[in-house]
Amino acid sequence: MVLNILMGLALLTVFGTLVMGVLHIGKTDTASQLKSNKLMRLRVVAQAVAVGILALSMYLKSKTGT
Repeated sequence: MVLNILMGLALLTVFGTLVMGVLHIGKTDTASQLKSNKLMRLRVVAQAVAVGILALSMYLKSKTGT
């Protein structure tokens, strides 16, 4: 149950950072481009966390048999 909530939050974080990063890509000023790069790096980290949560939940599910 808790892992499902964490997975949902991780996926929302990935989606939110993706949308915000894409919105900043279209702007031409340097500050927006730097912010876009930071957001895309944050998205990669959030994706790694989401994959880790998914792997942990699959492992625990296989151990408990539910």
